[in-house]
Amino acid sequence: MFYGTPEFALPTLEALLDRHVVVAAVTQPDKPAGRGRRLTPPPVKQRALAAGLPVLQPPRLRDPGWPERLAEFGADVAVVVAFGQILPKAVLDVPRRGSINVHASILPRYRGAAPIAWAIIRAETETGITTFQMDPGMDTGAVLLSESTAIGPDETAGELSARLSHLGAKVLIRTLDALDTLTPTPQDHARATLAPRLKKEDGWLRLTEPARSLVNRVRGCNPWPGAAVMTPAGRLLIWRAAAVPDAAGASPGTLLEGPSPLPSPQRGAGSGDLRPGRGRGEGEGALCIATGEGLLLPVEVQPESRKAVAWEDFLRGARLAPGARLTEIGA
Repeated sequence: MFYGTPEFALPTLEALLDRHVVVAAVTQPDKPAGRGRRLTPPPVKQRALAAGLPVLQPPRLRDPGWPERLAEFGADVAVVVAFGQILPKAVLDVPRRGSINVHASILPRYRGAAPIAWAIIRAETETGITTFQMDPGMDTGAVLLSESTAIGPDETAGELSARLSHLGAKVLIRTLDALDTLTPTPQDHARATLAPRLKKEDGWLRLTEPARSLVNRVRGCNPWPGAAVMTPAGRLLIWRAAAVPDAAGASPGTLLEGPSPLPSPQRGAGSGDLRPGRGRGEGEGALCIATGEGLLLPVEVQPESRKAVAWEDFLRGARLAPGARLTEIGA
């Protein structure tokens, strides 16, 4: 029995379809999406239907009757990947060999709904995949297997998620292959950290923080909810940015030219520290945002209700010059 909802779950579902008999897929109900707010099936439902699998979409697995209905499929084991609901004990115990979760962190660190985003926001340099035997707690069950991977200095949450989704499929298949010989290892709960579901407010940039911390928040909030600031031209989402060393000590939020010369980053470029190099023109530095420590150089931004553009293009269109002030959302 496979439980999953978003694209992150698809590589594991594909691997199971390839190597095992999947008796059914359980996923979240269809939700409105897009400008027309049309009901849209989740990615797992679409793939499961294409594979000819029975699909169940319980609004709440805690409602009466679900354990009995799930038991009718006779699954030996359940595999759960980013399903989106906490499974009650009665549901976890339905399969003869229990329920196994594929989680995108090295447990017990980053338990919760958004481990990838929070690992990046909190400046971690390593994460990974853990498979564990599920219990009624939030990612508290005994560990079966884990595999670590480095987080790239420029990697966004979306990019890391795509990479971990494939790693998760491989670790899950290894887990099932060795299930008869694996000894579950209890987690050290004293070392646990939490990774709660992101809110829009988690993307609001606090410009008094160091530029490097702001870059990490930009990376961790890409693709959702986006890192946001207020400009004289309105709200602005920053999708990619770089930290620039500077000792000018300007008031946070002030636009000023960075150390000259600076490289002119391309749209979609990385978000690591930028060091002096060839600038936009001889003796010309890029326009940056002063922070609590160092400068923040946006690379790709998106004005409200418009498409994403390069930072330089936004500055030209908004007619912002050195000395202009950006502020925090809600300030």
